[in-house]
Amino acid sequence: MTVTNIVELMDKQGLVNIPTGWTQGRAVFGGLIAALMYRALEQCIGEPLPVRSLTVSFVAPAVAGDLLCEAEVLRRGKSVTQGQCRALQNGQVVAVLLASFGAARTSLVAVEPSLPPVFKAPDECFSLPFIEGMTPEFTRHYAFRWGHGAMPFSGADRADIGGWIRPQESDQPVSVAELLGLVDAWPPAVLPMLKVPAPASSLTWTIEFVGDIHSHTQGLPAGWWQYLAETEYAADGYVHTRARLWDQAGALVAISRQTVTVFA
Repeated sequence: MTVTNIVELMDKQGLVNIPTGWTQGRAVFGGLIAALMYRALEQCIGEPLPVRSLTVSFVAPAVAGDLLCEAEVLRRGKSVTQGQCRALQNGQVVAVLLASFGAARTSLVAVEPSLPPVFKAPDECFSLPFIEGMTPEFTRHYAFRWGHGAMPFSGADRADIGGWIRPQESDQPVSVAELLGLVDAWPPAVLPMLKVPAPASSLTWTIEFVGDIHSHTQGLPAGWWQYLAETEYAADGYVHTRARLWDQAGALVAISRQTVTVFA
């Protein structure tokens, strides 16, 4: 099962039953929660506008079971529509999403995106295994190839990681919801600096999509996507990271920023 499969289970009222097998510690995988809220808001907006940016605040741990996504449009402008979605369980908010959807406009400003880093090919990189009871449960649904940086909890001097990722069910087309999972599936980039396992989780997450995101997803199979994350600052139990995702053709697809809480 993929993120897209679960998103498609959501009814018109925004209610979905999250199956087991998608947790990280005591909480459901944040990328899945973000994908569900995005889908609910996309349906609420009802226009074929490309999403430009999303901001998510993870308020409380979500658990497997019923999740209600309440979406609303905040404003419809000439070219940009903005909206929000709240995810609730047992009447309590567990996450909030703000999103901006925008049509392309003629502009004199153009800056070329960054090129992907040079990694070894996926089949030449270390395959990160799923280990029951050690790696987060949701990671069984993804294939990781470690191409850059030290492994988590190895006591490294640097706090950056990268490599290749795809859903385990790689024969299915990729959706925007699936891309959210691909970006969020990687462990926090600061974990290689630790010497022993310690809990860490996303507090806030902003992701910006480069260009018309649908041009990167429509009709494309879920092949290997290239990922690089770098820690820009860490202190007082909070970590600030920047990450980027490139498609199979080496085109920049998404720019991600996260504030991560780490309990070590």
